[in-house]
Amino acid sequence: MPGKRLLLWDIDGTIINTGAAGQHALVRVTIERFGGDGALDGVESAGRTDTSIAQQILEKYGEPVTDGNVGAFLERYLDLLAEELPRRDGRVLPGVRELVETLSRQDHTTLGLLTGNLRRGAQLKLDYYKLWQFFPFGAFSDDHHERNALGPCALSRAVTETAINFSTGQVDVIGDTGHDIACGKAFGARTIAVATGSWSRDNLAKHEPDFLFDDLANVDEVKRVLGW
Repeated sequence: MPGKRLLLWDIDGTIINTGAAGQHALVRVTIERFGGDGALDGVESAGRTDTSIAQQILEKYGEPVTDGNVGAFLERYLDLLAEELPRRDGRVLPGVRELVETLSRQDHTTLGLLTGNLRRGAQLKLDYYKLWQFFPFGAFSDDHHERNALGPCALSRAVTETAINFSTGQVDVIGDTGHDIACGKAFGARTIAVATGSWSRDNLAKHEPDFLFDDLANVDEVKRVLGW
């Protein structure tokens, strides 16, 4: 029997592709707040936290980056995200549903989230694709605006949820950007990159993840390689 492992998953580009529902929601709230066409050129979103994205947009449009302004922006974003999800042609990414269903039934694997989404945004997205129930805890943008600070939050929640004090050597971080890889490395986790998001395989490889997959479609092979 493999040793116990804690698997911490990114959402966008790793578990699901929402058909850019989040981006459309960001553009809409930007238009509401600042007028114009809601252009977000120069704003980096892939692998960033929702809070960081909101801060970048406020800075771009010259609004003071205060807690109140960021909070109001994100509250409206979440309302619009709920509207956008059913409008877009999104999907669960290859192999993911079968993989998380299988892993959730195993005694030696524990699933959680490590995501830049706000908790409400994560639930909106994963509920829509009927996957939220597989992830009983996680770390979110609500916990910290810096992605690399979220690993310890996830570990703390894992202890509360499972009563297991996972060592960092028992933790896998699964994501689709170099920011996910950096986040995992920041607290000593094993890093697993999947080229199903906006970052190419070659670009991901430059960040030296421990494992790199084109996608997770071959569930049995993924489990074998990773010891899941």
